Amino acid sequence: MRNPAVSATALRKSYGDKVVLDGIDLHVPSGTVFSLLGPNGAGKTTTVNILSTLVTPDAGAATIAGADLATDPDGVRASIGLTGQFSAVDNLLTGEENLFLMADLHHLPRREGRKRAAELLERFELTDAAKKTPSTFSGGMRRKLDLAMTLIGDPKVIFLDEPTTGLDPRSRRTMWQIIRDLVDGGVTIFLTTQYLEEADQLADRVAVLDGGRIVALGTPDELKRRVPGGHMQLKFPDAVSLRDATRVLRVSTSDEEALALRVPTDGTVAALRAVLDRLDDEAVAVDSLTVHTPDLDDVFLSLTGHRTEATKEMAR
Repeated sequence: MRNPAVSATALRKSYGDKVVLDGIDLHVPSGTVFSLLGPNGAGKTTTVNILSTLVTPDAGAATIAGADLATDPDGVRASIGLTGQFSAVDNLLTGEENLFLMADLHHLPRREGRKRAAELLERFELTDAAKKTPSTFSGGMRRKLDLAMTLIGDPKVIFLDEPTTGLDPRSRRTMWQIIRDLVDGGVTIFLTTQYLEEADQLADRVAVLDGGRIVALGTPDELKRRVPGGHMQLKFPDAVSLRDATRVLRVSTSDEEALALRVPTDGTVAALRAVLDRLDDEAVAVDSLTVHTPDLDDVFLSLTGHRTEATKEMAR
């Protein structure tokens, strides 16, 4: 098992009478993407703020890249980068100058800082815009500059708090590829997002946070298998085969016009093989098979009782 980049135990945080985090445990292996999902007000940003040393927990312990959150906050800060929900770029400085400023804040030698800035501008395809102010940038360009500023210090762990909110689909997918490339280079990503497709595409493991507690934890596929509604659809060459399959597979729904049968399943290979073996034993011919599994939005709805704000916006 990989060493943990982020490890937290029994984190708690309250503001007055409102409990924001109610004893959460986290374990994020190095070089992976961990996604924290939850409705607005669930405690996602508070979790990020605690783990990035911006907020002190009321109770609990955590280590980030081997540094203890309570006893070595400077060690934590030296190992992390943070890209928040809102862009942190300075509109009065050029894109290049924003990176120079971050290099100075990280106490990089002047030559090294300038070299690092140039590399990041090229990496994020911002070289042509380096001398322009961010006020002239598109949303995707501003987000890329924001992330480039985070990378100036070469962090081992990056906290991305809803990094693609407000981006168009093309810019969002560009950001996804950047995240994948970072992980391929050994960086650990701690991601909060309202876009469930984003977590499905990127995350090795997903935690669903609701009411200050983690209500589910696992890989995207593991979480999707927990929600009822998964099924396979079998199509047959003729009505006789359909009738025979209906007899063999008693827990199924038949569509005679489409010559199809819908069979509940958890989507595992073992479950699919069991159905096909039963049909094969009875010499029932099958034309085609498709598997339908619940998506993360179904998981989110099942666990929290409502859909994400991003999903509701897309439905309007």
